[in-house]
Amino acid sequence: MRGRPAPTGLRRPGIHLIRLTDILQGKILIVDDQETNVLLLERMLRGAGYASITSTVCPDEVHELHRKNRYDLILLDLQMPGMDGFQVMGLLKTIETSSYLPVLVITAQPEHKLRALEAGAKDFISKPFELAEVLIRVRNMLEVRLLQKELRFTNGLLEQRVRQRTAELQDSYLETIFTMTRAAEHKDEDIGTHVQRISYYSRELAGMLGLDREFVDTIFFASPMHDIGKIGIPDHILLKPGGFTPDEWEVMKGHTSMGAKILGSSRSPYLKMGAEIALNHHERWDGGGHPNGKQREAIPLTARIMNICDIYDALRSRRPYKPAFDHGKAVDVITRGDGRTQPDHFDPAVLSAFKKNLRAFRDIFEACRNDHFVAMPSAPPSQLANLGSGDTRTW
Repeated sequence: MRGRPAPTGLRRPGIHLIRLTDILQGKILIVDDQETNVLLLERMLRGAGYASITSTVCPDEVHELHRKNRYDLILLDLQMPGMDGFQVMGLLKTIETSSYLPVLVITAQPEHKLRALEAGAKDFISKPFELAEVLIRVRNMLEVRLLQKELRFTNGLLEQRVRQRTAELQDSYLETIFTMTRAAEHKDEDIGTHVQRISYYSRELAGMLGLDREFVDTIFFASPMHDIGKIGIPDHILLKPGGFTPDEWEVMKGHTSMGAKILGSSRSPYLKMGAEIALNHHERWDGGGHPNGKQREAIPLTARIMNICDIYDALRSRRPYKPAFDHGKAVDVITRGDGRTQPDHFDPAVLSAFKKNLRAFRDIFEACRNDHFVAMPSAPPSQLANLGSGDTRTW
């Protein structure tokens, strides 16, 4: 093998015409078992100004050479001992996954031309070589190859900009969410840690139910908005230490509809899911919930997940009307019932996932208690994938 190091590839987005200097710097590999043919082709190409030429008489070297150097053009003889040009092209296809094979075949057999094109070659030159034909076909192929590389690079830049803009939009959605949940914290000092725990409970259950990554990530950020409607509940009702009168209870139940109205018909997937959860998270599987008495699958899955998470955390937390329960007592109320809360209030599949994930719920509550509060993360879901999962050491 001989040759000189190739210059760096074409990296100028926005250029739509390839200059002659770019073409002459294209990386070329000559593959022919006949040394005289290699020397002749090298002399032709160098005489025309091509500066980056490598050659080999060993066809079994081509795959590794192209993997390392990604040539812009490979002049490939078809008739070679050991490994012929067709076999070489088969190996090259494992590298060129874009389906564009930068191969210009060399053949003295006219009947091989069609087979070579079917195998992936883009053009051919005939033996014996004619200088004008070789130079025209090489130039044309290099121009197409370099244009293809430039297009791929430009598309990559566009995709990067789209991802960046998507991330910016996501950050703005999340900022809106955190602003609203911080507003809710001013109504009730216990809400801050409650909404954080709800995020982790909901994500754990969604994962246990086998839901896709997008759903799991979205519910993590949407679930804290479930009680956003409580912002509109008067303090004398929201913070009342005793039981509610019938009229007060009707006002209190209104936080579900109020939350859905606050979140509105946004295009944000987080706010959309948040509105759905806010409206439906007090509905029950048996139809005994509020505000609309929905039952079974008529209740959105997001709300069915949220319902059991909310009940567990409410049982574990101190409220004006009740003391905090320990983990065992909370689980017993949910799985066996206490008259006010019954197992048939919950989607059986969600309840089953809860039972299989009791340790994670306990660990989340302990990790996000008031005495060692961890601020709600503001990173995008992709950066939060390893939080939770029942392992408090990650928080």
